[in-house]
Amino acid sequence: MATNKLTALQVAKAAPAEKSYKLADGSGMYLLVDPKGGKYWRLDYRFSGMRKTLALGAFPDVSLQASRKARDQARARLRSGEDPSEIRRVAKLTAAHRAQNSFEAVAREWHKEFSSTWTEHTRWKNLRILEVNAFPWLGSRVVGELTAPELLAILRRVKDRGLLDTAHRLRQTVGQVLRYAIVTGRCDRDISQDLRGALPSKRQTHFAAITDPEKFGALLRDVWAYQGAFATCCALKLSALFALRPGELRALEWSEVDTAEKLIRIPFGRMKARRLHLVPIADQALVVLADLRPLTGAGRFCFPSAQSHDRPMSENTVNAALRRLGYATERDHSAHGFRSSFATLAHGSGLFRSEVVEVQLAHKHGDEVRLAYDRGDFLEERRRLMTWWADECDRMREASA
Repeated sequence: MATNKLTALQVAKAAPAEKSYKLADGSGMYLLVDPKGGKYWRLDYRFSGMRKTLALGAFPDVSLQASRKARDQARARLRSGEDPSEIRRVAKLTAAHRAQNSFEAVAREWHKEFSSTWTEHTRWKNLRILEVNAFPWLGSRVVGELTAPELLAILRRVKDRGLLDTAHRLRQTVGQVLRYAIVTGRCDRDISQDLRGALPSKRQTHFAAITDPEKFGALLRDVWAYQGAFATCCALKLSALFALRPGELRALEWSEVDTAEKLIRIPFGRMKARRLHLVPIADQALVVLADLRPLTGAGRFCFPSAQSHDRPMSENTVNAALRRLGYATERDHSAHGFRSSFATLAHGSGLFRSEVVEVQLAHKHGDEVRLAYDRGDFLEERRRLMTWWADECDRMREASA
């Protein structure tokens, strides 16, 4: 059979007609031209007595030369007793299987399945650590084919950037994904467990905090004299008065602030302990909120981002303000350190039961049965606690002047 009948010029100039037509090139290959002007390479052949057609691509994406190469490869498979159409079908199924069971696909499925039980920050953090540190290298790999050396390589890459704690969190997160893959039938074992001890131990660090009353009073005096952005000034003051986690404070919404009842209700979805948290508002904090409301009260967040009112302020804002005040946040005092200052001085006062202080800090205490009944307990005691704390902050600030 004569082959290579067509020329590149004939293919390029082939014009559409009222009906589809074929331009043969030989050995069963032809150019199919449809009425809309589409040009498609096809190969007709017989396998096991059946007539079949194999698509070789569309012109001009697939040139005349490339289509002939594909034809010759298909003919070679036929001579070897293989059906090129069946080979292509299996390849497509294999590719689809690999895509559906890739590490990234399974990780995103795991994230979607469990993220409703996490705080907003945890949802973001768990996905971001994978997007930045794992998906670029492991994302396309079939989850069941991953090996411990592959995982160790990306963990070391993170560790060598000076992010040892992140490397440990990454191993733990990958392990959660792999255990999900096991129970959903995509993986046989959790290779992250093979890497226990493969990284240096995490450094035990604590948030810098001032707990000496005299020094803390000097810090409060500096906070109340802060000359930066007004919303940041309010955030600094409320960091001291509320002793909330920085993420809980910066994401505080006006809908959660009830000035009539002098109470803030932070829903479980934003709390680390995933329980409703009640924060009594002392009079001093009410004054700060009243000053802030005309500036941001028309929006959702008490402390909106400077770039978009649809997002809360940056997690670095309060720490940046402390640094501008002259406090090294890794050594002297940090945004999270206000909680330690509150906890140390409240416990040390001897005026309040330990569990009252711990509930106010949204720490878990006692067994699960007790926790189920403690969400609203001690509220009146906690009102007295937060009133005492606000008065104590005034006293320490004035004493340091």
